[in-house]
Parts: sequence; structure tokens; C-alpha cells
Amino acid sequence: MTNRLKEKFTNEITPSMMEKFNYTSIMQTPQVDKIVINMGVGDAVTNAKNLDKAVEELALISGQKPLVTKAKKSIAGFRLREGMPIGAKVTLRGERMYDFLDKLVSVSLPRVRDFRGVSNKAFDGRGNYTLGVREQLIFPEIDFDDVDKVRGMDIVIVTTANTDEESKELLTQLGMPFSK
Repeated sequence: MTNRLKEKFTNEITPSMMEKFNYTSIMQTPQVDKIVINMGVGDAVTNAKNLDKAVEELALISGQKPLVTKAKKSIAGFRLREGMPIGAKVTLRGERMYDFLDKLVSVSLPRVRDFRGVSNKAFDGRGNYTLGVREQLIFPEIDFDDVDKVRGMDIVIVTTANTDEESKELLTQLGMPFSK
């Protein structure tokens, strides 16, 4: 069984991108390289159980085991020491990446309250797109009753596009709901 989004990318998006940007080779068309989901858990400093819960939720959402991120330097104001675990991240590639992107675009984003589309300005100039999600409840795997605290996360979609214009076209054709 192949992925629906990957099939669409190969059969429809690649030819239309080649036409629009006048590429000479199929290999020039931009594609999604990886998706990094990052969840900062600031309150893990005082309560380590919060981090475990966040890791568990991130594993449910992404389908693979997250990496626990540690503080790079000490900040006295936040009672933070270097090396303390303060977050979790997952890097998705290949099949899982397409599965996640499909689920994000078709199921999760429409479940956001007062949703009017994602920002057009969140590109970094090199063709990567960053999206902030305020709550983990928009994902269908998260059971509402098991949530102890609402946590947000950053989702970075890394593409091989050279410009924001190419990247935006790719993501639009993959179904990303940009605001008008």
C-alpha cells in the first residue's frame, strides 16, 4: 500500500511544478525532505512527569519515539541548568512523513478553533515552512480525557525548494490551507 499524498506528488504535483517553473529535469522539482516536530516543555524543570507525558503524546501523534532535548546552557532566572531535559522532538522522513503531512492537512488543521488558514509569512527564505500549533488536541490520536495539560508544538516542514515561492506552490498543491 502506497501513500495517497506521495502518489499525488509523483503523478500530479511534479508535472505541474515542472510546467510552472520551467524545470528541465524531474530532479529539479522541490520535494518535502523531512518534517521536524518540536515540543518545548518548560515546566519539566519543576515537574519531570510533565516531560514523560509530552513524550508519550508526541509518540502517539508522530508514530515514532521522540528524542528528549536538553538545555544547552544554564539560565538562573528560569531555574535551568545545562543538560536538564526540557523538551522533545521527532524527525519524520519518507513514508511516515507523508502520512503525517496528509493527516495534518486533511484532519488536524480543520479541527483548529476559528481556523482561517495558516500564515503565508512563515517561510524562512530558503523554502522551509514553520507552523505553530497551540494545542495537541487537534490530532485524532490524542484522547481528550487523558490530557492533563494543553501543550503546543512547532512543526517545521523542510523542503528542497530554493525559494519561498517554489516551496509555497509545493505545499499549496499538497493541500496546505494557506489563508487568503
